[in-house]
Order: sequence, then structure tokens, then C-alpha cells
Amino acid sequence: MLQSARMQNLSLGTNEEIHTAPKPESIAPSLTYSDESDDQDEPIRVEQPRQRRASTRLIAQSARDIQRITGETTAEFVTRCCGGGCCLMGGARPAGVEYEKVTEPDNDAYRSLGLKIGDIPTVLTKLADLPEQTISFSSVPKPPSPSSPTDSAISLGRDNEIDSAKLTKIPLEKFKTVDTTIQPPRFVQPHPPYNVFPAKIHTARELTRPGAEKRTFHFDLDITDYPEEENTDFKVGGAIGVMAPNSEAVVEDVLDALMVPRFLRDKPVLMKTTKGRWPTVWGDDKPRELATTRRDLLTWCADLQSYPPTKALLRVLAEHAAAENEKKILSFLCAAEGQGAFCDFRSGPSISISQLLHAFPSAHPPMDELLSALQQLMPRFYSLSNDPHESFQRGDQKQHRLIEIAVTVHETGDWREGTRTGVGSGFFERQARKFIKAQEAGEKTEVYIPMFKGLMANPLAKQFNAEGPMLLIGAGVGIAPFRGFVQRRLKQANCANKVWVLQGIRDSLVDEIYSGEWGVHEDEVKKVVQSRRGEGRYVQEEVRNQSDLVWSIVNAVDGRIFVCGSSKGMGEGVEEALVDVAMAKGNLEREEARNFWQLKKEAGQYIAETW
Repeated sequence: MLQSARMQNLSLGTNEEIHTAPKPESIAPSLTYSDESDDQDEPIRVEQPRQRRASTRLIAQSARDIQRITGETTAEFVTRCCGGGCCLMGGARPAGVEYEKVTEPDNDAYRSLGLKIGDIPTVLTKLADLPEQTISFSSVPKPPSPSSPTDSAISLGRDNEIDSAKLTKIPLEKFKTVDTTIQPPRFVQPHPPYNVFPAKIHTARELTRPGAEKRTFHFDLDITDYPEEENTDFKVGGAIGVMAPNSEAVVEDVLDALMVPRFLRDKPVLMKTTKGRWPTVWGDDKPRELATTRRDLLTWCADLQSYPPTKALLRVLAEHAAAENEKKILSFLCAAEGQGAFCDFRSGPSISISQLLHAFPSAHPPMDELLSALQQLMPRFYSLSNDPHESFQRGDQKQHRLIEIAVTVHETGDWREGTRTGVGSGFFERQARKFIKAQEAGEKTEVYIPMFKGLMANPLAKQFNAEGPMLLIGAGVGIAPFRGFVQRRLKQANCANKVWVLQGIRDSLVDEIYSGEWGVHEDEVKKVVQSRRGEGRYVQEEVRNQSDLVWSIVNAVDGRIFVCGSSKGMGEGVEEALVDVAMAKGNLEREEARNFWQLKKEAGQYIAETW
């Protein structure tokens, strides 16, 4: 083991001698340990209290305080706020307004909303208008309607068969039945003219260990039979799109709350829209007429938990609430008098559609009206964690082409279960556990991920094709796309195209992903920084410690610095650390240093992919 006295400027995993003179510009300095490194053997140091990362001091209590801090007038500030000016209102009641006491619903879902209603004005003003109903249902007609608009897709229920030739003038061969238990209906297109491909899970495993704050899963997806598409291919550092559905339990719960009879849930229905792209993800704004089922629409087309409630949604619920107290509260939230309560409501804990329907149990809007007020379920994008041109595995006497991704499960509070997962990450976790359970039981169950080639402008993939040195900085699952970079680079490493990785994690014992899976010479190129063990440092602190390496790479010919991960905390911290490096090494003022990195970003030498 290395002794602490020899740690300063000693290269990771090499036998090079210590140099004090600068190296030639064409060769970047090696990744080094520093006096502040958490990898030293029990360093002797004076314990310092951890620096606070944020202030909790109240700095604004009035409109005058806000204007003093922001430099904006009250009117200017309100335009950036929710629009109602609730944060600038006083607590006094206006004169001449009569109030009434409204009994609040007595159920756990309502209490979980945290509403502080109190007395409600007898007369409410500026009530939000009912949203336009753009969706309607009708029974499937036997003869086709000659004037009906057509669509090049049809949704088939689980066991229901529809004679598509009777529903559209498009030839029958244009239609292919799909199993909507594993992929969305054909009309849910991510981008024309491509459809979603159900990729089989080849392997799945949990990367994190018990005790980790977040669970991360790895997937090998079999794309051997992925349809050929012109001018597109999977790229190192690129991404795939995934059409993640709402969970079966959530969909069933919403159908129950809406009191949709069970015999109607999977029965074919003719859905008509008057305008917009819905229920497609990508398409023209036009009327549509599609045969589908209510279950498929809730499963694949409507987002039931990712967005805060809108006044349009609450107005629909108020219109169909049978209980007077529920109607009054919902109407209050949609009125000018309830603007403050509405803002607190939207900015509080995440609220799902199921939670709202259970909180106001007398509200049973028709499903087509509810769908007209809901947000569309959008694709989720996940970066590849391997070199997609190199990952093959033989099995069943066939060579399988695989792509690999890592997904961290996102959790938020839930009124009934305590926590719930996000739509996309929750779907991946359910599929992973289903696959792992079947593998452990010796069953040959096929589990699918509905995906498509991510055609988003991914800056990581776009800027990867360079020959110069690279420094890859990431934390958590943000490190996943760098694994493919390193795999590609280590196969052709030389002095001109070296690659280094700074990986931020909480605790290497439980949440270091892909340890030992980067390829040969991993210890020479990767430095792990732990925030919950040892000295407890963040990756941005190591960026400052590696200032020589950072400055050499960004000023080298074709040098690149990549940053990937959460924008809050890690992303912002790394950006400030890079500014500090430019100030120290380039003798620049802070504003000059910021401009320096902005120019590097415009030149494609500083690439940040944060969320």
C-alpha cells in the first residue's frame, strides 16, 4: 500500500518517477493523489467542521425585501411567479366579504394533501374555465364512416380482436397487431417513421448493495432484431428512448376511482380527438379517430403522477363532484380567492391523479373529460453505459447484439405507500425484479423494455469523436455513459488520446457502480471520491485538487472535459470548481474565468449533460 508521504503527485497505478518540471503540452499530467485525497493511509490532520452548503437565514419577508434583493418591482416579480401574487398578499380579510365554514373530506388521501383551507368566501370570483374537451369516446361502428379522418395505427386489447378494415380506409396490411402488455399501441410513435421496439432483457442485476440510499440497476438489452433504420445507429455515449408505461396497479386504481365498469376497461372503443398530437408522442396537430381501449390509454398515453395538478384538472373534478363540500373546496382552489392555497398545493409534496381522486371521492368525471385535462406520458431517455459496437454474446447458437444501460430508481413521497417510484425508473425496477425472480426460479420468462433509438441531440455522443485527451467527471448514475468512452479509449490508448475519470459516490461499499468493469488499466484512469466515508469530500473538491490535469486537458489540442450527473449540487459545484481552476492556473478574474469556460463550451471542449 502506498505510504502517505509518497502520495503527493504520484501517478495512480504507474511506476513513473515524480516530476517537478511541467510536461510537454501534448501529454496531459497523470491523475494524481493530493494532500487532501481520501485515499491516503490515515492522514494526520486537524478536524475541521463541515462547511454549510446552504443558508437557512430568512432574508425576505415582504415585497420591499424582494425588491431590494432582486432589483425587480413587485409587478416584475409576479410575472416570474405563479401569476397570482399570493406570496405578496397579506393575511387580512378584505372588508365586505362573507365567509362560510366548509367541512373538509375525512380521508387519508385528503389529509395527505396538506391543504390549509379555513373559511371559504361564499362567493368565488374569476373561477377557472372548464378546459376544452378534445377527447370523446363512442362505440366501435360496424361500417366505416366515409368522412372520418384516419390514422395509421390501431390499438388492440389483450384478448380483443378488431376488424381494422372496418375502421379505416387504410389497407389492412398496414396494420400489425401488437401486444400492449409489452409495448405501446402503434399510434404511440416516438418519432416518425419509427415505432417502438420491445427489446428483451438479456441480463439484469442490481449494481448497488443493501444500505445504499438509492437503488441502481444494470440492464443488457438484446437489440439483435432491432429494425434497420437509415442514417441512425447506437453511439458511444448516446441514449435510447423508452416508452415506460404507468404501473398496472396505478392504472387499476384510477379505473376503480373513476368507477369504470370492469367489462368496459378492455373493451374496444372508438376514440376521437378534435385537435392536438395526443395520443401520439410525435405527430401533426390534427383530429384523430382511433380504435383502442380505456386501459391502454391510461397505461401508455396519460401521465398519472409526474406533474403537479393544474386548475384545469381541478375544475373538471369540481364539475363532477357530487358532495357539496368537495365541490366548494375544488372550486375555491380554481378561484382568485384560493390562489394562495393553490400555489401551496402545487408546490407541496408530489400529488398523483390517484391521490386526488381518493381525496375527493365523490368526483367521478367521465374518463374522456379527464384525459382532456391530463398531461401526456412522454418518453424517458437513458444513456448507454457500454460501447454498443463491441457488446456481443453468443447463446442459443446465435450471436446477440447487446446495449447496456444503468437506471437509478427515483422515489418520492406517497400518501398510501410512504414512497413511490418514478414512472420510468419504477418500470425498470419492476422489470428487473421480475427478470431476476424468474432467473432464480429457473424459469425462462421473457421480460421486455419498449425502446427506440434516442435521436435527441446528445452532446456527449456528439463530441466524443475526438482524438485528444479527455477528463470525465460524474456522480451517481451520471458516470454510466463514461464507461463506454473508457472501453473505447483503452483499446487505442496512447499519449495523444488518454482518458481520466473522476467518479463521485457516497460510499464505495454500497453504491459504487461498475467497479472493476471499465476494462484494463482501470486503476490508472479512475479516481473515486466518497462523500460519506473517509474525509467525506465531493467530486468538485477533487476537481480543484486535480487542477494541473484539468488545465492541461482543456488547453490541449482536441482536449475535452465532460460532466454528467445531477445539476443540483454536483453539476453546479463542478462548474464553480472549474472556474476556480481557471482563476488559479490562468491568472483570471472570476468573470473572465466564467467567460473562458463559456468559450470552451461553445468550442465543444467543455460538455455538460446535467439534469
